[in-house]
Amino acid sequence: MGIVRNQSMKNATILYIGMGIGAINTVLIYPNVFNNQPEHWGLIQILIAYAFVISTFSQLGVPKTYMRFFPSIQDKGQLLFFGIILSVAGFVLSLLGYYLFKDQLFESLNASELLINNFHYVIILMFCISFFELFASISRSFLNAVTPTFLDEIFLKSYSLIILSLHGLQLLSFQQFLQFFIIGYAVKMFLLIALQLKHNRASISFTFKDLDLKELINFGFYVIIGGASAMLISKVDMILINKYLDLEHVAYYTVAFFIGNAIKIPARSLVSISVPLLAKAWKNNDMEQLQLLYTKSAINLLIVGGFFFLLVWLNIDDILLLLPYKFSHGKYVVLFIGFGQLFNISSGLNGSIIINSKYYRWDLIFNLFLLVFSILTNMLFIPESSPLSFYGIVGINGAAFATALSILLFNILKMFFLYFKLDMNPFTIKTIYTLFVLSAIYILVQWIPFVEIETPQEMYAVINMILRSLVVFILFIPVMIKLKLSEDINIVINEFKNKIFR
Repeated sequence: MGIVRNQSMKNATILYIGMGIGAINTVLIYPNVFNNQPEHWGLIQILIAYAFVISTFSQLGVPKTYMRFFPSIQDKGQLLFFGIILSVAGFVLSLLGYYLFKDQLFESLNASELLINNFHYVIILMFCISFFELFASISRSFLNAVTPTFLDEIFLKSYSLIILSLHGLQLLSFQQFLQFFIIGYAVKMFLLIALQLKHNRASISFTFKDLDLKELINFGFYVIIGGASAMLISKVDMILINKYLDLEHVAYYTVAFFIGNAIKIPARSLVSISVPLLAKAWKNNDMEQLQLLYTKSAINLLIVGGFFFLLVWLNIDDILLLLPYKFSHGKYVVLFIGFGQLFNISSGLNGSIIINSKYYRWDLIFNLFLLVFSILTNMLFIPESSPLSFYGIVGINGAAFATALSILLFNILKMFFLYFKLDMNPFTIKTIYTLFVLSAIYILVQWIPFVEIETPQEMYAVINMILRSLVVFILFIPVMIKLKLSEDINIVINEFKNKIFR
């Protein structure tokens, strides 16, 4: 786990810095800049959502195929040539499909005039995302997950912060801001390609002679359907909010979703560097290493994700107090999404283990089942006719509830599959200890009185958040170390202490 721990810590550092910049953007700046025209922010989010969904199809499974077969193919240049050819073909097919069926597409999406007039930006975004992911898979296959993470989290979000500020100061019109926003994705893509070329990781062999094309295409077919289904599951709530409500509600949902979704940040750093190691373990049929990666990832992510869940939910009222009034009604969106993502990450690397195994076809089955489930539940709980509307589970709350249900069911299915097929289980007795500690700290902090005034103001909200966070930190960290809930986290803390006191 040394490589995983080292890369995960670097990735986590970048991700948390990126999360900080993203929080400034999403929670503070975007709502204020677009307070009078929230539909503009909703437009940006829905363009990104469509671009990610379509790019998942247009990639034709190339990024995951590259990482899956990287350890076993000697001439990496042939694998890259295969990936580029497929990515270009997928983009051309998607472009053709858009121009042939765009009228039917807009009608089925109940697209507003604002979305129709700007939908062409989805094509540019789709291209940039597809090729960024291809070269990100190259970087990660060489066990360098830090570079694409940095470009994704710090570079792009810092760039967005700058142009957003210029738009807020009325130095850029909305159309100019939107164009610069799209350019940021292109710059990010070109920077990653240039860095891979610089480190000689992207040499191309213009031949397929050593590749088993049938095996690669067969794997890619299942990955594209499974990956596209997974991406649709992650975006279907936003797409259906736009369909049943409007772009303004997409903007309101975005803020609350971001806050709840922050819980899963630790998983991204661990998964991105663990996939090559999982592929290698499967190649060597090293089941002991697979089980070790599975259990350690689960407990590490539960600890870190649980800590962040405590910080978010204990401070949620004060966090929402900092937002403009229009954007401050997503408390239960945060709860549903946060709980769903906590369960998601605490189940470990179950999806990555399946997709890199001989059982990868089952990933497709799980994703298709969950896609249908997610669409149906969103269609059930978003409209005013929601059967749970009496409990407030309607509109954006209904979308978050449906998404959380989908996440829970998805991970339960995968965990049971790995248990019955491979006798693998992500949980240990330390899982129970961790849940008990998290619950006890939540109950205790809830009873502690903090600053209260009749008319809360932003200053008091910030003071409350700082005080609660310090209390959670002071209570949680020593208990976690004392109980030795995670060997890896204890090692990282000890290394940090040694550097400080040395």
